[in-house]
Amino acid sequence: MLDFITEKKDSWDFLKETDLPVFIYGMGDGALKIMSVFRQYGIPVAGFFASDEFVRGHTFEGHLVHTLSQIESLIDDFVIVLAFAAGYRSLYDRINEIASRHTLIAPDVPVAGEGLFTYGYCLENAEKIQAVYDMLADERSRQTYADVINFKISGKIEYLNRCTSPKEEIYGEIMPLSDNEIFVDLGAYNGDTVNEFMSACGEKYEHIYAFEPNPKNFRRLSKSFSGNERITLFNAAAGSEKGTVNITANEGRMSRAGGTGKTVEIPVLAVDEAVPGQASVIKLDVEGAEREAILGAKKHIAGGAKILCSLYHRNEDMFELPLLIKSIAPGLKLYIRHQLYIPAWETNLYAI
Repeated sequence: MLDFITEKKDSWDFLKETDLPVFIYGMGDGALKIMSVFRQYGIPVAGFFASDEFVRGHTFEGHLVHTLSQIESLIDDFVIVLAFAAGYRSLYDRINEIASRHTLIAPDVPVAGEGLFTYGYCLENAEKIQAVYDMLADERSRQTYADVINFKISGKIEYLNRCTSPKEEIYGEIMPLSDNEIFVDLGAYNGDTVNEFMSACGEKYEHIYAFEPNPKNFRRLSKSFSGNERITLFNAAAGSEKGTVNITANEGRMSRAGGTGKTVEIPVLAVDEAVPGQASVIKLDVEGAEREAILGAKKHIAGGAKILCSLYHRNEDMFELPLLIKSIAPGLKLYIRHQLYIPAWETNLYAI
């Protein structure tokens, strides 16, 4: 069992045991999360560095923030811990260039929920992880699943390099679209995935239902699609039943229940109640509330909707969400792909 998991040393244990100084690349929430784990493991931090334009005499956690070149001029060999996300090509290539010169670890910390995705965690959930691996529909999915899990354990970005797929593959090969799709976008943000869907189907679709809880994002969404009678917008979160929830009112995608900072109360709607008829495509990227959103869309899923679902917000998403979707609609074929991103924040499930 779990023969496809080859990494058995956690990134945190590697960092604790190394004799080299450890420098964190980046500042902000990611660095604070990593520092919290460092304290749990007793991992010392030699310092912080950032890109030249972000340094300017900044300090972080009591350390003066340097540039990489400044550290390289003083220390021959050290370990770099990546503390921010890279989702566009130039930054992704920059990180890989640095990794070609130094040992670079991108440790996995969950976007939502508690705990760490370690080798021990995999052993505790071995039956479920193996069950998902065995039910995947093609070899590329199985290799991607293995690579992402090995990355999450080790923090080695070569696993993500190997399994990265182009976005165009999804609608072009895995999930081809007809001219009369009914698309439900859960976590619509500013309309980026609505636009991707519209482009993929050549503007030929029956209707789009887009859910976005963050009021600021919703205003952008409304501005983008106002006047389109084939698009219905909900300033609401998707859940298992009707209600309300307090979410963080961050400016970007990361608005979720249970966060810190300013909160706002917004309605929660179940897709099965809010969307009439039969949805044909459902996308779920709801910052850790995917399980509840799936339960609220059981009728549509059982009725044959194709699913695009994020697998990276909570540790358990890698196995619990595929198993849940498969239990609702046993006839679905499951595919997994990872798009360009460090860490594994663009690892998605496709069920058709």
